[in-house]
Amino acid sequence: MSLWPAHPVPFVDSVLHPTDFSSASDTAFAHALAIALIRKTKFTILHVGAEKQQWTNFPAVRSTLERWGLLEKGSPRASVFDELRIRVTKQMVASDRPLVAILEYLERHPTDLLVLATEGREGLPRWIRSSVGERLARKSKTMSLFVPQSVPGFVSLADGKISLRRILIPVDFHPDPAPAIEYATRAARFMGEPVEIILLHVGDRMPSIALPECETCSWKRMEARGNVVEKIIDITREHSADLVVMATAGHQGFLDIVRGSVTEQVLRKAPCPLLAVPPI
Repeated sequence: MSLWPAHPVPFVDSVLHPTDFSSASDTAFAHALAIALIRKTKFTILHVGAEKQQWTNFPAVRSTLERWGLLEKGSPRASVFDELRIRVTKQMVASDRPLVAILEYLERHPTDLLVLATEGREGLPRWIRSSVGERLARKSKTMSLFVPQSVPGFVSLADGKISLRRILIPVDFHPDPAPAIEYATRAARFMGEPVEIILLHVGDRMPSIALPECETCSWKRMEARGNVVEKIIDITREHSADLVVMATAGHQGFLDIVRGSVTEQVLRKAPCPLLAVPPI
């Protein structure tokens, strides 16, 4: 069977970056900003907290773009859109339940991509953890890029340079890996230079997968046996992957991605950013 999306894979036209204003979020902020620049789209920075914060605490978009050499020093605020075509919004929500507030925000403002910093073995950062009802959690099926605070990632905060040489995609018959493959391919096309995409199947039989056309992609199929999570992490480390792209099951929402699933277990140990792609 040849797997490919049953529906068109949407493009990313909005990016949301929740932040606690800590240095742990800095790398995730760089990734979110870089993706918004690539897509020339809406970029929202969201802070949720019990206490009101100063607007000056938000990550400085203009000064970052100036440091990256994309804007002249001292550029006016309007230049971010006029010259780079990204629409930046900074939102502050008063709440002592950050995760609930973010899910409610996503319900009111559907977003194509969530970019979030993660911490060590707990997956989500400490400031965002809380218990939330299953019904509320499943309302958000947002594609999510998780950026571990302990790794540099594929976007440099210092100069905005993107280094994406190798992408790992775990594949199986379910969930459908086709949307994950399409998003990885789009990232490779943007790079304009060779990107190796590894399709890893842990099990007895690799699914038959129709691959999209991509002049900058080199494809590698790998099969392995053993513990799925351990094999994904091992191959990620052995091949120095810059990004892991994983499909998630249809019934899962934002919380399910980071709790109890294979994706969640990989997220806790991943040595690089992880993109969780829900079904189309």
